[in-house]
Amino acid sequence: MKPTTKIQLCIMMFLEFFIWGGWFVTMGTFLGQNLGASGGQIGQAYSTQSWGAIIAPFIIGLIADRYFNAEKILGFLHLFGALLMFFMFKSSDFSAFYPLVLGYMIVYMPTLALVNSVAFNQMKDPSKEFAHIRLWGTIGWILAGLIISFVFHWDTPDSINQGLLKNTFLMVSITSFVLGMLSFTLPKTPPNNQSKIKGIGDLLGFEALNLLKDRNFLVFFVSSILICIPLAFYYSQANPFLIELGVENATGKMTIGQISEVLFMLLLPLFFKKFGIKWTLILGMLAWVLRYVLFAFGDAGEMGFMLILGIALHGICYDFFFVSGQIYTDSKAGEKVKSAAQGLITLATYGVGMLIGFWVAGKIVDNNILENGNHSWEGIWLWPAMFAGAVMVLFFLFFKNEKVEYSS
Repeated sequence: MKPTTKIQLCIMMFLEFFIWGGWFVTMGTFLGQNLGASGGQIGQAYSTQSWGAIIAPFIIGLIADRYFNAEKILGFLHLFGALLMFFMFKSSDFSAFYPLVLGYMIVYMPTLALVNSVAFNQMKDPSKEFAHIRLWGTIGWILAGLIISFVFHWDTPDSINQGLLKNTFLMVSITSFVLGMLSFTLPKTPPNNQSKIKGIGDLLGFEALNLLKDRNFLVFFVSSILICIPLAFYYSQANPFLIELGVENATGKMTIGQISEVLFMLLLPLFFKKFGIKWTLILGMLAWVLRYVLFAFGDAGEMGFMLILGIALHGICYDFFFVSGQIYTDSKAGEKVKSAAQGLITLATYGVGMLIGFWVAGKIVDNNILENGNHSWEGIWLWPAMFAGAVMVLFFLFFKNEKVEYSS
């Protein structure tokens, strides 16, 4: 790969995830504090990610892979996304905001696959080259949070009261426009005219349903859906929780989770070799339980370390369950249905599981509102802790350990 091409791909990944991290983390706080949205409405807004994940395969499989260059579709989607994000910035009530965020996520979620397509098309050895490119995406997400907290201070109580948190949408709108324009200069990634996709079943990974006949994979599949329910609590409620408690620079401190994600990714091969797939997955689920217990009993004062530790557990929560799960799925599927199996897992988790999770989280948050308008966060966080614990126990009882090769 040419050095100039590598720089282009790194910038593409950086901007792609700077965009996502620049508004998604603080959206719940903005909706609750500035638009007066209920917990249910916040959950509804976050569930647009799930709808986007469900619809994305149709855009990629029926359009991008067949008729147009990936970099051109990427450009058009981000330019349209910049327009939608600008109107989100101008929104003053939830009824106007919701259709915009729904439209935006339907447009944005396909770009996650498109940036991968553009990057893979330029690589001779993706197993060695992709990680270095993808790392810049994580850096982009981290920098977005740091800018919000430490540069512009949009997440301070005074700034939120003044309505300045909405500027995150303007920042992302500008960034999306920049990436949209830059996309047309990216290396050409022509459509895959040899695509074997024949129908909706292929797009959604239904070809891999036969894998569910394997008891172990069935247990893993169901557990993956169920563990996404407590995961949705973190995505939609962690930032409003930290800010309501009075944690300074809450958005910036949440980037500790992405930093730990990078660090624990490096440790993942060691755990695979020493403990096997079963105990690696269980450790990931145990981290979810511990995280929510820490959130339930932590505060912004002397127990503030509990909140930071809970955030830092993100690396174990995500890498040890979701990344391990992708590796496990890959090993079980084999070459023939490998892509279909990954598509099925994505649809089940980010689609079905988190769709349910965001709805449940919204309901529980609404049921724990105090008379002064704040929330009983202990009561909120103990629910996903218990649920994750129950999933972990079921997985422990019914999943038999098996050997899975991991090549980093």
